[in-house]
Amino acid sequence: MVKRRMIWLPLLIIAILFTSCLFIGSVDIPFRAVVRILMGEEAEKTSWAFIVLQTRLPQAVTALFAGAALAVSGLLLQTLFANPLAGPSILGIDSGASLGVALVMLLFGGTVGNFSAGLSFSGYIAVIIAAFAGATAVLGLIIFFSTLVRSNVMLLIIGIMIGYLTSSLISLLNFFSTAEGVFSYTMWGMGDFSGISLTQLPLFCLLLTGGLVLAVLLIKPLNALLLGERYAENLGINVKRVRILLLVSTGILTAVTTAFCGPIAFIGLAVPHIARLMLRSSNHKYLLPLTLLWGAGIALLCNLISVLPGATGVIPLNAITPVLGAPVIIYVIVNQKKIQYFN
Repeated sequence: MVKRRMIWLPLLIIAILFTSCLFIGSVDIPFRAVVRILMGEEAEKTSWAFIVLQTRLPQAVTALFAGAALAVSGLLLQTLFANPLAGPSILGIDSGASLGVALVMLLFGGTVGNFSAGLSFSGYIAVIIAAFAGATAVLGLIIFFSTLVRSNVMLLIIGIMIGYLTSSLISLLNFFSTAEGVFSYTMWGMGDFSGISLTQLPLFCLLLTGGLVLAVLLIKPLNALLLGERYAENLGINVKRVRILLLVSTGILTAVTTAFCGPIAFIGLAVPHIARLMLRSSNHKYLLPLTLLWGAGIALLCNLISVLPGATGVIPLNAITPVLGAPVIIYVIVNQKKIQYFN
């Protein structure tokens, strides 16, 4: 009963932060005007209605889903590799997305497609396509190696090496690119929840919902893996298949989020520890939903903080997430022997 009650706190925080994201932004809109717009009434200024419905609402929903996705993917990887420092970036999936974007921005001038056939994409659509293609390509490599390597530690090392290779290629592209290309790529790498339009939002939410549902279906095998692979096999669990499904779920969640929002640091790494410390249990029946909710809440908080400067500008997400996440990781490392495992 106590564990179920703990769900209500993040739900309340999410409701408060989500509402705040609709009322607070870089443009000052009166409280009553926002309420009228949300109720479907005509706004005093057309621009106000556009900002609330076409900018703030999609941005808040994006933060909600992206935070949940990154947090859950971090929890899956920490359980799979039995490593408290495992996160969405550990397998190089977001590095693959970054490489795809670097190729488009730094090598192809922001356009991808078959020019001879007249099929090409440019701008933000090209970035999304390139990021998703790069992330799924790395995910495919990881899944392929998972069929050849039995040890999770070796698979982890392979993922890290793939990340180093993609980072090396990105460095070369930056070196030979123009200053404008490097600037555009750097801005994308800072992370942003505001890049998804209202028309793109259903696809984004649908893809992440699929990855989250798959993660929920793996709760029982995740609990078995906490006691070791041999114990899980004795319970009749196909560890090899579960590992592939975990990688697929993590890949979908990380690839989609990175493609649409850019690489966002620390949420996937720190949030599972926050949920675990609050719950004082590693039972994924409660830990996974709590991680999902806290991930959504912290992403909404980061989104809200990013617009606090108002008209003077918007703070990049990756300038905010380390401030919130780094102290948690330091605490976990220092107190690892005390908090590493809970019943």
